[in-house]
Amino acid sequence: MDIAVNLMTTPATAAVRPAATAASILIVDDDANLRTRLQRAFSQRGLEARAAAGFAEAVEEARRDSPELAVIDLRMPGRGGLELLRELKAIDPTTRCLVLTGFGSLATAVEAMRLGADGYLQKPADADDILQAFTRAEHPPLTHLDDDGGRAPSPDRVKWEHIQRVLGETGGNISAAARRMGMHRRTLQRILHKHPPSR
Repeated sequence: MDIAVNLMTTPATAAVRPAATAASILIVDDDANLRTRLQRAFSQRGLEARAAAGFAEAVEEARRDSPELAVIDLRMPGRGGLELLRELKAIDPTTRCLVLTGFGSLATAVEAMRLGADGYLQKPADADDILQAFTRAEHPPLTHLDDDGGRAPSPDRVKWEHIQRVLGETGGNISAAARRMGMHRRTLQRILHKHPPSR
């Protein structure tokens, strides 16, 4: 089943269309308020939403009933998001995972994509942001065959696309984008003056 087809209607903020069997989503974050808020929001959008506070609880949930979608906070006490991503993929390789990152953790997000994450999203992110990210990532980067002979996007390409996304979100304001990504404005300017990296 192509979950992305059932995730959202148009416009992007509309409710999820109820499917014959609701897609299941697992929210993993040590922030109880965020977990509760996202679980409620996803349930209201027609998904079967479950939540876990950390690695052990998430693994238990996945072994009991593997989710179709998982939203994982990369930074959690104890065993973190990268370890959880590996374990969820080991339990069920078809689980589509999106990682939530804090500022300045782009390198970790790139590593997550190498491990099989469908994408990453910087905090703060709400339910609609997350559903849009899943919809954009119809194919995991490591299994998507592109026009350049089937290679997955390079880390440099992932970084470039992330920068372009942040620039779009900040209205092209280089200073604001640099602050959001935890880098100096001049560093960002130097990157932007280079040609986009190849796939």
